Amino acid sequence: MPRPLLPKHNRYDFVPLPERKDYSWPEGKRLALVLTTNVECFAFGAGLGHDPAKTGEPQTHRNYSWRDYGNRIGIWRFFDMFDEMKLPAGHNANSLLYEYAPQIMDAIRKRGDEFIGHGRTNAENHKGMWEADEERILGEIMDTFKKHEGKPITGWMGAGAYESAHTLDLLKEAGFKYVMDWPMDDQPIWLRTRSGPILSVPYPVELNDSQIIIHRKQDSQEFCDMITDQFDEMVEQCEDHPLVMNISIHPNVFGQPFRLRTLRQALRHCLEHPLKDRVWVTRPCDVAEYCYNLPEGLIPGSGPAA
Repeated sequence: MPRPLLPKHNRYDFVPLPERKDYSWPEGKRLALVLTTNVECFAFGAGLGHDPAKTGEPQTHRNYSWRDYGNRIGIWRFFDMFDEMKLPAGHNANSLLYEYAPQIMDAIRKRGDEFIGHGRTNAENHKGMWEADEERILGEIMDTFKKHEGKPITGWMGAGAYESAHTLDLLKEAGFKYVMDWPMDDQPIWLRTRSGPILSVPYPVELNDSQIIIHRKQDSQEFCDMITDQFDEMVEQCEDHPLVMNISIHPNVFGQPFRLRTLRQALRHCLEHPLKDRVWVTRPCDVAEYCYNLPEGLIPGSGPAA
């Protein structure tokens, strides 16, 4: 009898870490430390969106305003903390924020931080979307960022990290250079699309405050202990392999004052670590650009010259 076969994808091959080639980040650094916020806007009383108390609750004024706290208060506390600690950041930003909260987009631009495409709004995602509709929406998002920033953005993180069967192909064709929807690695790798490779930059499911606080009901100290434990382990492991440590935070979650204090302490732990000379504190776009300029064959998968 024929063996049953598991459903598979063709986006990347299995290449275990010990079989990969070595390289370093700029100036011989070994660990890229990346901080990524998620700046989102939502429909009132409609669409998708988390509830602070219970999974699957209907959209109400209460959960809308809890999420909107991140735009009105939380993100500004993040900006102050980033300025205080001289931290660059990437921001997964909904394109409709240009209409709803343009002051946030102005502040990101003023800081020199990175805009990362994050859908139009987190009230919708691309799961199950028809290809033509998704192509139109991705084009609209890219055009919106180009109009306001004067240049295309390079990165994408889907709302909820959802994709359709065609998302990677359409992102490549729309001009995006990297994605953060595939959390299978601690290194960047090339993903296949029908129009050539696109880079996957590591982005966490685990080191993500939304997963920890909202879904798993853990507390802020547990999340910040995860940050310091992850850093302590990776800053030692990176001696053997170049690694990326990405921390995902949401302004409506860790922008709350009682959580912000523990986050500040955890970030200081990383920045003041005895092995900090191994660390490149950077943005996702900088990681991607560096990878695009590495010689062919160092990053797993087939690079842009293929």
